[in-house]
Amino acid sequence: MLRAAAAAAAVFPARFTAAPAVAAAEELRSPLLRVLGTLRGGRGSVLLGRRARFCSNSSASDSEAAAEAEAKAEDAAVAEGEADGKASSAIVPTNPKIEDYLSVVALPLPHRPLFPGFYMPVYVKDQKLLQALIENRKRQASYAGAFLVKDEEGTDPNIVTGSDSEKSIDDLKGKDLLKRLHEVGTLAQITSIQGDQVVLLGHRRLRITDMVEEDPLTVKVDHLKENPYNKDDDVIKATSFEVISTLREVLRASSLWKDHVQTYTQHIGDFNYPRLADFGAAISGANKLLCQEVLEELDVYKRLKLTLELVKKEMEISKLQQSIAKAIEEKISGDQRRYLLNEQLKAIKKELGLETDDKTALSAKFRERIESKKDKCPPHVLQVIEEELTKLQLLEASSSEFNVTRNYLDWLTVLPWGNYSDENFDVHHAQKILDEDHYGLSDVKERILEFIAVGKLRGTSQGKIICLSGPPGVGKTSIGRSIARALNRQFYRFSVGGLADVAEIKGHRRTYVGAMPGKMVQCLKSVGTANPLVLIDEIDKLGRGHSGDPASALLELLDPEQNVNFLDHYLDVPIDLSKVLFVCTANVIEMIPNPLLDRMEIIAIAGYITDEKMHIARDYLEKNTREACGIKPEQVEVTDAALLALIENYCREAGVRNLQKQIEKIYRKIALQLVRQGVSNEPDKEDLSVTANVEPSSGDGAIAKDEILKDSAVEDASVTNNGINPPSEEANEVNLAKEAVHEVHTTETPKEDSISEGKDTDGAKEDAVDKAIEKVVVDSSNLGDFVGKPVFQAERIYEQTPIGVVMGLAWTAMGGSTLYIETTKVEEGEGKGALVLTGQLGDVMKESAQIAQTVGRAILLEKEPDNQFFANSKLHLHVPAGATPKDGPSAGCTMITSMLSLAMGKPVKKDLAMTGEVTLTGRILPIGGVKEKTIAARRSGIKTLIFPAANKRDFDELASNVKEGLEVHFVDTYSEIYDLAFQSDAGTETS
Repeated sequence: MLRAAAAAAAVFPARFTAAPAVAAAEELRSPLLRVLGTLRGGRGSVLLGRRARFCSNSSASDSEAAAEAEAKAEDAAVAEGEADGKASSAIVPTNPKIEDYLSVVALPLPHRPLFPGFYMPVYVKDQKLLQALIENRKRQASYAGAFLVKDEEGTDPNIVTGSDSEKSIDDLKGKDLLKRLHEVGTLAQITSIQGDQVVLLGHRRLRITDMVEEDPLTVKVDHLKENPYNKDDDVIKATSFEVISTLREVLRASSLWKDHVQTYTQHIGDFNYPRLADFGAAISGANKLLCQEVLEELDVYKRLKLTLELVKKEMEISKLQQSIAKAIEEKISGDQRRYLLNEQLKAIKKELGLETDDKTALSAKFRERIESKKDKCPPHVLQVIEEELTKLQLLEASSSEFNVTRNYLDWLTVLPWGNYSDENFDVHHAQKILDEDHYGLSDVKERILEFIAVGKLRGTSQGKIICLSGPPGVGKTSIGRSIARALNRQFYRFSVGGLADVAEIKGHRRTYVGAMPGKMVQCLKSVGTANPLVLIDEIDKLGRGHSGDPASALLELLDPEQNVNFLDHYLDVPIDLSKVLFVCTANVIEMIPNPLLDRMEIIAIAGYITDEKMHIARDYLEKNTREACGIKPEQVEVTDAALLALIENYCREAGVRNLQKQIEKIYRKIALQLVRQGVSNEPDKEDLSVTANVEPSSGDGAIAKDEILKDSAVEDASVTNNGINPPSEEANEVNLAKEAVHEVHTTETPKEDSISEGKDTDGAKEDAVDKAIEKVVVDSSNLGDFVGKPVFQAERIYEQTPIGVVMGLAWTAMGGSTLYIETTKVEEGEGKGALVLTGQLGDVMKESAQIAQTVGRAILLEKEPDNQFFANSKLHLHVPAGATPKDGPSAGCTMITSMLSLAMGKPVKKDLAMTGEVTLTGRILPIGGVKEKTIAARRSGIKTLIFPAANKRDFDELASNVKEGLEVHFVDTYSEIYDLAFQSDAGTETS
């Protein structure tokens, strides 16, 4: 605001005339002006001897006589004022006089009050108020009342709230606006109006007494004068001197207010005590309410005291400003000095040959990298590197192109050009590693061994693209790491599930900011060899976005004919990926685009049967989980019955991931149970120190050392017991028994017997520990205490399927399952033949039901010509469970059998399940998921299975333990199924 005032003073100059000052008035003001005069750089002595008079008439044709007459009139007014003991205003009265303005237009000030002698520009948005001000100025009554606006209730005046308050003030009229204005304001002269900007010059204080007009708000006012005071009062003098001293410090620190001293004296007169207080409050950056308090104060001493507080705060702010400026200046100058010194040091070292510049050092680093690979690096890559190194020397280090070239050279030189890891072509070694890590998966292992055998005969190996497909949790991802270990190749994995950007595969163009190569180039840099095993996970879940189709970008990467010269957008030089072994994983291969699927060798991994899950749980999952939980084998026993119940009632899915979670849950609860008993398997510090001092002299000694570390002692549980229960004799006895454990395990090896003596009582101590800590046994009877209630119930609903119900076999992404086809008659009447389908069936399955009705009608006509069941019966076919979506053609033969069972009133053979697609002529077509469906049938206790004849080859490939105990029939037509399903019990037994 004060800057604006200074600007306004420069824009709207007034004409001043000088006259000799009254001697008495000069004597009165001389103490203040002598001190304050030093603030204006020597010009104060000139200003102190004369008084400036404000002239309202700014015409250039004023005569000297008129000026003298005005001066005489003002001198008379000043003399009269001094006779009354009051300070003169030094403002030339106009016609009418200022004192005659008893009603003025109220002008709201939103931010700060206006002090006498200061300019303030105000933006008036109320057009009616602006028009009234213009009219007053035309009538030579260019005065208005400037009043500060009060803050709304509940708001903090120190918080900036934006322009909302100004908008609300502009909307107020009449009494509402009057309530929001402070009573004490300033009589302001309107010096100019430009658009909606009104420039005001403050003259004297006013107090609102009444409202005259509502719009625009016009109020009655009283002109306020300072209370009488003693100008010789020592307290007032001392306070004023302190104000002047503080103002001197403020004005010395900030040149912003120096010109205001002269401007203020020109328009309001020389300084006296009241005006000094006004000046100090006006130039301070204090809160508007504090400034309003100074404006309302008529007691001169109190006003000086309030002003002194404000200028003291202003001085502290000035000091803080100086310290901030000094700190920033020192920091900038220090950085500049350090920069100059560093540049000089670089120049000196360069002249002396002690150091090369950055570009030379970078070039040397890149050349050193590529030197060891020159023999193996392709010539076209070497040529690009040389060109880029030459380009790097010509670029300025500060240019953006320099950084692009440097990063490009960094990637080019760090790649393993022609660097291949030595592969292990030992088939027996590979077989051992694969069997160590995974049980089953014979197809995958056989394919990897074939790959190794071919490499053994050729002396080198080529890259292949293998896709492992199967349900979740069957070991697709983990087998990739085992294959890399068996082949002695580096392993790199990245997932493309949800990938929607081609640049992740092919890289970005170097023109983009933050450009990077694709995943394959990052892979080669990470592994450091050109023949790693790359596992591409979730290839069936590729996305597609605005950045292109990643599946199409993978065509070049996964094509053995094209990846010899794989071109990354960032490197822009061909890379040989023909030695890379790609292993992809997918859950559903139907989701993979056909061109991409055509480039991969598919190995289907079906779900594990119960027997396989038992081996995996016992040999892999339980062992790893026990070690991860810190539990020793002798502390817990999980029976085979418990594992079998866990697999059949909790973990029926094809994979073993959920089985692993359940086993972890069991061992976590066992760990908590052991800790509550006071067991701790942490190695004792004394045992560790003794073991460290013992150096085994042979392999047996090393084994003994491992056993010592493995069978570490049990810590004393007295701390835990004391923290929970008060000590007792029984607790102390238990603690004494457990303390003996520290010495129990030291007798397990001969080496320890030779170190320590006097341990003949170890057997008794072990018995004491066994009594204190009982072994945790998990059986099928207490399995629910560890993993809760069984999740799955028996899939078999009927022991003997009733009429109209037949068991079918289904394939799901989680493995195989059995399902029932149920058919019942809704109503019967001539010509009412119809079919209603329920059970969330898909379009293909609905079509299968229609085909089944047609084929069943033909079969019934052949077997029982007089039976008009299909023509006169409305049928309802349902496939439970109703909440599970189902689709596919393989339930066709099951639907026909269900309808015929209802039509003839005969139940089907006991323990029978079937699957197969049926054509309208009754032919049985092949289906998929033979292994999964066979496993599901075994789980449900089915003895007889019917498969399409074309699936005999798939069934023969199954393991013998899967086929054991099953009577399987392979059929070509539905007539064969009819004979099997509806034969007599005697015929079944004979068969």
